[in-house]
Amino acid sequence: MKDVWTGEAAAIMHVHDISAITLANRLNWNPKYLSSVLNCKRRPKNAEKIVMAALHQLVEEAGQ
Repeated sequence: MKDVWTGEAAAIMHVHDISAITLANRLNWNPKYLSSVLNCKRRPKNAEKIVMAALHQLVEEAGQ
């Protein structure tokens, strides 16, 4: 079963035109690792907090 937050993250990425590569770079993660986290194949501690914070930073920066 997928975590709800991963769907929210995907929606934010879609609406704000943020690529997985851009998000992975911001997180300093490999894009394949990010994909495995967003697809709930890996569940690192605090993943939701870390990923969502990075997404919100990217959205803020794009709005400036």
